Amino acid sequence: MTDPSPSVRDAVARAADYIATWWAFQGAQRAVPGIQAAIRLRGELVLDFAWGVSDVETGAPVTSESLFRIASHSKTFTATAVMQLVEDGALRLDDPVVQWIPELADTPLSAVSVRELLGHQAGVIRDGVDADYWQRGADFPDRERLLRICREEGRIAGANEYFKYSNIGYSLLGLVIEAASGRSYRDYTDQRIVAPLGLTRTGAEWDAARADDYAAGHTGLIAADDRRRRITHVDTRAMAAATGWYSTAAEVSDYLSAHAEGDTRLLSDASKRLLHRRESTVPIGEITRHYGLGFELREIDGHDLVGHSGGYPGHITRTWLDPETGIVVSVLTNAIDGPADTLATGALRLLRAAVDTADADARIADITGRYASLWSVLDLVDLGGQTVGLYPGSPDPAGLVEPITATDGILRLEAKPGFGAVGEEVRVARDDAGLVESIVWSGMTMWPIDRFRAALQTAQPGDVLERMSL
Repeated sequence: MTDPSPSVRDAVARAADYIATWWAFQGAQRAVPGIQAAIRLRGELVLDFAWGVSDVETGAPVTSESLFRIASHSKTFTATAVMQLVEDGALRLDDPVVQWIPELADTPLSAVSVRELLGHQAGVIRDGVDADYWQRGADFPDRERLLRICREEGRIAGANEYFKYSNIGYSLLGLVIEAASGRSYRDYTDQRIVAPLGLTRTGAEWDAARADDYAAGHTGLIAADDRRRRITHVDTRAMAAATGWYSTAAEVSDYLSAHAEGDTRLLSDASKRLLHRRESTVPIGEITRHYGLGFELREIDGHDLVGHSGGYPGHITRTWLDPETGIVVSVLTNAIDGPADTLATGALRLLRAAVDTADADARIADITGRYASLWSVLDLVDLGGQTVGLYPGSPDPAGLVEPITATDGILRLEAKPGFGAVGEEVRVARDDAGLVESIVWSGMTMWPIDRFRAALQTAQPGDVLERMSL
């Protein structure tokens, strides 16, 4: 990858500033307890974001240093460790699992390969027939119980019969790493992944000594009047390789930046290409997804993304790498209904839109800001090299971008097919100091959001127009 141009760096920085306001708007609108997020460009930290509370019972704030459980992000660390051992010659992807875990001899899983486990193609049961440990009904399995699950109930499908996501299968990979390296899973990953990247707030398992540093997990909201309850952290024991890791958004984004081509801190480019290529096609309703070896793959707007999500009791997380631009977005939330995927994917689409128009020259000075009317909240934003209208209440604001053009001092929405007021004039009213007092968008007046909200709290909707015009 080549270094980004100054115009691209500027576009990403401007978009990141806006994305921070969008994340905060979404967090408040969805009643999310807390959000921690980060944006990087070619490894450089562009935005380190923290919003909301770490614990709804104490009101302690989320900070950029709060620790979050990143759950199935753990699979990417495990896949990285496996490939390091392959590069070292200590392990082969086609090794049968029984070679490293002899307790599986004479079981239906003995012949499955390391590669099949990495790609969720081994036909292994997802979490066991009794998986209430995911909702605090029991402890997570230790090694003995993990192996018992594998022996007694582990085989559900034939190898390579279909993609079958399995936390049990990835837990076995943790045991493979221990056997091939001669070290515990935690010691190996600390020495070969955490230390080389200089990470200080990342690890493979719950660290009770740092309990006060963790953001609390919280229950979801089933109905609007539900109360969120705190969910305590627990050790994931023998399942750490599948779901135990913790980190911060800034450090997760640094780790995933190491998976961009040209960055050899953890793996060769050849190994990364193997991990990131499409191993499985996964149709989900009308959407087709893909999985590599330990990495989720998604195509958005014709661009390939690499990353993973995570779902730990009370924490939902998502991180994406855009290999083409070198942009990484990581979003960590501390509620079981946290919109991490929506926020990360929406941010990436905004960043791509900014990069794609970085060299345009269509910014319109002095009209940017957040406006509101009875119908909507609208942001006028410099996105890349153009000024556009975005709707912060949308889960995908990039999907509703409305560019504004300026010709002979007249502002208009871009003339294109659409259900909105496309091609129509945008009028701007200013005070004596030249500051924007209101805009007319789609024929309706909109005011700076703080003014509109204050007026709406003290007047009937039909009276707001009269009050705001005083």
